[in-house]
Amino acid sequence: MDPTAKLLRVFLVDRQLRGLTSRLRAAERFAEEQERQLEAIATKRSLIDGQLRQAKATSGNNDVEIKDLDEKLADHRERMNTAQTNKEYQALLTEVNTLKSRRDVVEEESLALLASAEDLQAQLDTLEGQRAERDAMLTGAKKQSEERQAEVKGRVDELTAEREQLVPEVPKDAMARYEERWNRFGEAEEVMACVEEQDRRRGEYTCGSCMMSVPIETVSALLSHGGITGCVSCGVILYVETELQEALREKAAKAAAKAGR
Repeated sequence: MDPTAKLLRVFLVDRQLRGLTSRLRAAERFAEEQERQLEAIATKRSLIDGQLRQAKATSGNNDVEIKDLDEKLADHRERMNTAQTNKEYQALLTEVNTLKSRRDVVEEESLALLASAEDLQAQLDTLEGQRAERDAMLTGAKKQSEERQAEVKGRVDELTAEREQLVPEVPKDAMARYEERWNRFGEAEEVMACVEEQDRRRGEYTCGSCMMSVPIETVSALLSHGGITGCVSCGVILYVETELQEALREKAAKAAAKAGR
């Protein structure tokens, strides 16, 4: 078996492993996103809850102040009724007006605080609904992740064991080149790609990754000795699929037989 064929066996195993682990990672990322959104909701709820508590506390203080102002107003009005002189009456009247102005300000502030508290409570109710929804989604996401892990674990173990048997058969320099591309790109189509036939009669072939032309000499070299060969355009490691190999070898054999007549 030539070096490319040996490397291809490792690649096919790695591609399956990447597909399985990608499914697992997608489920994990979904669960992580639900957790992140739950944390964001919790942070927002905490902030709004603090604002609501402050609004209620201030409103409570205002209620106390209004009660105190009402008592003072009642006292001043009673004293106005028993005032002995006009000067005393006018002084009390000025204080009453001042107290009334202050009471109006505090009452207006209290009304604004009540409206704000209602709005904040509505926001909390909405967030609570969002929290419950996200919590349910997180539970489902974790369950899905666990199910996928259980589902693919056996297959991952099988493929990992198979890979450990295949890797030592690949020449070290070929394996190093292969792993370098995995580390650099992380995508199967950037590591190895098949040669695709466009026109057999004209000898036109392309790289399965970048779709640029592959010289017929390169295809012939892969068929003859299977040395590690990269696409001149994108650098991906090329291979020829079994079906095309057989067809091209059959064509070559027929051509040789015809020439030998």
